[in-house]
Amino acid sequence: MPLKLFVTATNTDVGKTHTTLLLMEEAAKRGLRPLAFKPVETGVSGGMAPDGSRLLEAAKRLNPDAAPLRLEQIVPYRFELPAAPFVAKGRTHISLNKIEAAMESLLPLCDILFVEGAGGLMVPLEENLFIVDLPLRLKLPVLLVTPGRLGSINDTLLSLEALQRRCIEPTVAVNLKEGEKEAFESVTKPYYESVGFRYLRLPEEAPALLDRLGL
Repeated sequence: MPLKLFVTATNTDVGKTHTTLLLMEEAAKRGLRPLAFKPVETGVSGGMAPDGSRLLEAAKRLNPDAAPLRLEQIVPYRFELPAAPFVAKGRTHISLNKIEAAMESLLPLCDILFVEGAGGLMVPLEENLFIVDLPLRLKLPVLLVTPGRLGSINDTLLSLEALQRRCIEPTVAVNLKEGEKEAFESVTKPYYESVGFRYLRLPEEAPALLDRLGL
């Protein structure tokens, strides 16, 4: 049975897709067949989902069994408006059953499946259905990606609280984008060290992250 991992973040534009692509590359280096699945993407123009297309392209390059896959199999719900899925979907109903079935259909094609969320944990899919509900329903371990910039302590603690209220204990990775390393060292890392907060640094600790997953 393939290993599965849910990749979420403290907010939009933190680096979920960047992290997923990084981990797919690392998995392939270990001789594994990686694959990615993004249940919902908004901001889709002309039917082309920017994140989903990048994930599909990487999968086809790294995993020969992904060659026949189409975008709609990787991203079953695609909406044009760049907004929370509940807003962007209009009258469309986002079905957990459809998402689960789409995910299950990909499992024979991979050794590890990265399931990528949309925005942050409390982004609504339906009135009473949120991104954080996906790993619960799909029974997935969670990787929480956080930034290193000013404001990330608050966002990280709020995200952890949302997960822990649902009895989810995530692995935390700090995505250190270009230009954020210095900010992380000065405004974020001192608090994390003071309270003994455990985290991995990306990209340099991507191998350690896969080790932690048992790969």
